[in-house]
Amino acid sequence: MRVAVLAHDRFPDRAKTAVGILRYADDDVVAVLDRATAGTTVADHVPDLAGDATPVVERVADAPAFDALVIGIAPIGGGFEESWRPDVRGAIERGADVVAGLHYFLAEDAEFAALAAEHGVDLRDVRKPPADLGVAEGVARDLDVEVVLTVGTDCSTGKMTTSLELLEAAREAGIDAGFVPTGQTGIMIAGWGIPIDRTVSDFTNGAVERMLKRRAEDHDLLVVEGQGSIVHPAYSAVTCGILHGAMPDHLVLCHEAGRAVVHGYDSFTLPDPGRIADRYLALAEAVTPTTLLGGALNTAHLDAEAAEAAISEYERAIDAPAVDPVRDGAGTLVEQL
Repeated sequence: MRVAVLAHDRFPDRAKTAVGILRYADDDVVAVLDRATAGTTVADHVPDLAGDATPVVERVADAPAFDALVIGIAPIGGGFEESWRPDVRGAIERGADVVAGLHYFLAEDAEFAALAAEHGVDLRDVRKPPADLGVAEGVARDLDVEVVLTVGTDCSTGKMTTSLELLEAAREAGIDAGFVPTGQTGIMIAGWGIPIDRTVSDFTNGAVERMLKRRAEDHDLLVVEGQGSIVHPAYSAVTCGILHGAMPDHLVLCHEAGRAVVHGYDSFTLPDPGRIADRYLALAEAVTPTTLLGGALNTAHLDAEAAEAAISEYERAIDAPAVDPVRDGAGTLVEQL
């Protein structure tokens, strides 16, 4: 499917959905919409996609033909910015579906719903959970499958990226591995999943458990995408729900090199990563034995020498092997299995 990805004023650093789709989705991305960097290409902004000549354009009218417009931004709170409305309207009028991972549902927007009906297109709100979720049965630890969960020191530390790199490395090593997506970007890439941060709190653990039960018989290893952080002042509840719902055998702790305060909450200092790792293990221990498989460190803003030093420092902090999965792949972590 040909898609255009909307990332206005945030590409690439604050448009992780857009970058995730560019890296991992099977779709053919024909354009990125970003007013701030129009006239460039993806390769100008994302180093590991150096050969990607996908154009960055100012508005939907400038994009080549596409089948769907994807909202490639997930702002804090998941709201819809009115400055995006002309592009969404234009995509619908061009006969394209619109896919969004917002807490604001496009299908419930009167203008978009009417336009979509008029032009015969779909509005797909992937952050809308199933209506029949229930509480967990506490059976994930009894499933005949190995489970690795990515967790973070903070939000936006690379949990989805690490999960997908682990998946690829495991498959390359001959392991029958599957991916369990819990967030909007992972769901868009995988084509299935439950948006855990949108579920009723009592049903969070059960939603994760349901996905594991669905995939356990198909694979030997399941990599579960984590969300948020147990020390985050806003998102800790969803993190704990995934941890206890998945009952993982192993954790991979994701962190961004040099980050000292909580993203978007600068008055909150991040504890040392080693202390956070210990807290995750202690919290998991209440429901299942869990080990720290290793760490994943985002070093995108560092040169190669500084990145190597940062990874070594991170390994000492968490007392486990670590990689930057984008620079180095996740093979080292898979070897630990």
